[in-house]
Amino acid sequence: MPKKDLKTKSKGPTEIAILLYQNYQPSAVYGLMDLFEIANRYMADYLPDENRFIRISHWKIKNQKKNEMECVFDTHPELGANKPSFILIPPSLNKLITPEAASPWAEWVTKQHKSGVSVCSVCSGAFVLGETGLLNGRGATTHWLFKEEFQNRFPKVDLQIEKLVIDDGDVITAGGLMAWIDLGLKLVDRLFGSTVMVQTSRFLLVDPPGREQRFYSSFSPQLHHGDEQIVKVQHWLQATGAQGVTLNLMADKAGMEERTFIRRFKKATGLNPTEYCQQVRVAKAREMLEFTNKNIEEISWKVGYEDTSAFRKVFHKVIGLTPGEYRTKFSVARR
Repeated sequence: MPKKDLKTKSKGPTEIAILLYQNYQPSAVYGLMDLFEIANRYMADYLPDENRFIRISHWKIKNQKKNEMECVFDTHPELGANKPSFILIPPSLNKLITPEAASPWAEWVTKQHKSGVSVCSVCSGAFVLGETGLLNGRGATTHWLFKEEFQNRFPKVDLQIEKLVIDDGDVITAGGLMAWIDLGLKLVDRLFGSTVMVQTSRFLLVDPPGREQRFYSSFSPQLHHGDEQIVKVQHWLQATGAQGVTLNLMADKAGMEERTFIRRFKKATGLNPTEYCQQVRVAKAREMLEFTNKNIEEISWKVGYEDTSAFRKVFHKVIGLTPGEYRTKFSVARR
């Protein structure tokens, strides 16, 4: 496979921090480590000189009273200080974690998320993530057995229990005890591309998640760039679906003058504010095209476009397909 066919967004090592919270599932943690190690080997075969690989760290509570966490395992300690790009909350085999037990983890995860770290959960790990408030107003999933309990504890979350994986850019949730496989492959696809993802799944003799295999890459917002004011705006755009936003509103959210905001936003994300908002809206539209039977006009309106023809033009510009063509290729609702 030519090197040009691989994604090149992730340069150098990417650290994924796995939380070893109360009653976590060890098999999921070690299974993910195996999955990422296999992906690392395939990536090294393609780009041996770019030093691109996934670094895994494990985290536990160091001081309960101060809500301090410590790294207790690192696959690459020689790299020095830990700087996770992703936090992964594994499932649990025992009783659901209580709000009290989840509190120190939620506080730490929230702090990391504000600095640009993306957050993922598997199965009951969503109960830890739910305590952060990051899922409020967003779509999320967990194990179907926990539907009622999750809705009772987190009524502001749009629980979509029928979905296996929900990728909302900076927050990814996976349902089911074994959905760590799907989440792991999702992260491999995002970091290394579909070629390495498919090879990893073949090596493990597991089916790659069908709805995640795209001819066109999913929008993966760059959040780990270090500009906290821009990250704040990105989180806001993701949570609101970039609807009803203007350049003035975004600049105000960042606390900047418009010209400064545009310059810093482009430097941090690689996109100008208008292009970024289009990507967020199109990502929401893709989800509806895949999983609902809503007509194109309704979808256009729901993602913030009153002019359907304008929506079609933007969608085609971003994806390379018309909304109708995309639905034909990827719709789950009509199968």
